Amino acid sequence: MSSPKVMASTLKASNSNIKLDEPDGFDDEYTFPRQLIPTSMKDETKTPLVIVACGSYSPITYLHLRMFEMAKDHFSSSTQYELIAGYFSPVSDGYMKEGLAPAKDRVAMCQLAVDCTSDWLMVDSWEARQAMYQPTAGVLDHFERELNGSGGVGGKKKIKIMLLAGGDLIASFGHPTVWTSQDLHRIVGTYGCVIIERTGTDVYGFLLSHDILYQHSMNVLVIKQLIHNDISSTKIRLFVKRGMSIKYLLPNPVIDYIYQHQLYQPQL
Repeated sequence: MSSPKVMASTLKASNSNIKLDEPDGFDDEYTFPRQLIPTSMKDETKTPLVIVACGSYSPITYLHLRMFEMAKDHFSSSTQYELIAGYFSPVSDGYMKEGLAPAKDRVAMCQLAVDCTSDWLMVDSWEARQAMYQPTAGVLDHFERELNGSGGVGGKKKIKIMLLAGGDLIASFGHPTVWTSQDLHRIVGTYGCVIIERTGTDVYGFLLSHDILYQHSMNVLVIKQLIHNDISSTKIRLFVKRGMSIKYLLPNPVIDYIYQHQLYQPQL
């Protein structure tokens, strides 16, 4: 994780009218995507909700897209929230994870995926453009500024922001070397989490055993995955490397992009 000083200086550059210190590959000026944010609510008695999924997306798969749809199904019957939009926020190259394609390519693949499959999902490249890895709490703070700094929905209604994550990511909350207590209190307490429980994960048991998550348990929503789906980016990369088909595992425009840009090829 970056130091507080580095993070503070980076966050100052989050306003859409400020040119960021962009890594190689990003030659356009950053603007926050808000074209799918409605100007009014369907039900004015509810709180507008935006969900944000942070991750590598190297590459994005149908499972990543399905997570948003499962959340949408859940909130369709909510009497408290009206889900108005969702965002993918790909991690920066500073994360330095094995198998991580360049940030520009991962953002492009995410954009292709939402363009051909969704009318309510967007891709925000702010995190991906940063030279340093950005803690998730800082990314959510960025969304808070961008979405509510201008007044929220219709300039008057504050938008609730929640992190959308899989059960595997939530399990990593138990590693103090990965997540600080301060960040966890902010992520779960200030914002909240929507967790997609994958097969074989005991999210409820983990919530019970983790002090901070248990303290903010009313701000954590767990959604069961009713149809088993274990598509993973790791497997996709391996299939590409071995010359195996990845058709029907991710959108066709993303598949075309991977082969056109020769991503995930063997290192000979």
